[in-house]
Amino acid sequence: MRRTTMIKQVMKFLRDEEGLTTVEYAVAGGLVAATLVVAFGELGDGVRGVITGLTSAISTAT
Repeated sequence: MRRTTMIKQVMKFLRDEEGLTTVEYAVAGGLVAATLVVAFGELGDGVRGVITGLTSAISTAT
């Protein structure tokens, strides 16, 4: 009887660990998404500057 209870407790612990792993993946995914937003924001400013420079050069040439 006692062995069955112990096995049930171990199985319950393993199920809880899987739930924790899901939370860890969600947090990691959120950090990756935030990093991408910042990186693309900075990249967008650089691209905007290049396009503005090209537009000015074309306007001056015509």
